[in-house]
Amino acid sequence: MKFIILASLAAMALAAPQYGYDAPRGGSFRGGDSSEEIPILRDDRDRDDDGRYSVNVETANGIKLVDSGAPGAKGAIAASGSFSYTAPDGTPVSLQYVADENGFQPQSNLLPVAPAFPHPIPQFVLDQIAFAAEQDKRGSSSRSSSGSYGPPPPRYN
Repeated sequence: MKFIILASLAAMALAAPQYGYDAPRGGSFRGGDSSEEIPILRDDRDRDDDGRYSVNVETANGIKLVDSGAPGAKGAIAASGSFSYTAPDGTPVSLQYVADENGFQPQSNLLPVAPAFPHPIPQFVLDQIAFAAEQDKRGSSSRSSSGSYGPPPPRYN
């Protein structure tokens, strides 16, 4: 019985897929069979002891990367830079960014933009907003006396 279990485990181990690293095949985004190597024209990298760094990379096929950073607020690294390349359909792609305590802030004409508000705001809604703003200007004392806002008054038994 033990021999059958051991033989089954050995057969499963041999049948399991073997994972290893092979160099990428194709060499292009479209799955072509090109194995052309693209030369790197520039690869400048600087790193200082205080945490500042800069990277400037450019390849022969038009890919460009410029990135620099320095210690920012609360010990985080504040970085800024840009990258550009030509998409497979021939569209030039360019993106500038800042990454700091306010998060990652990309800027590009290719990023999606939220659509404009689909319709005008109705007048009765604008009237309600104006009414609420007027009530807010009057202060919180008038609100608490009306009983409309805030917690209810305490009950006494």
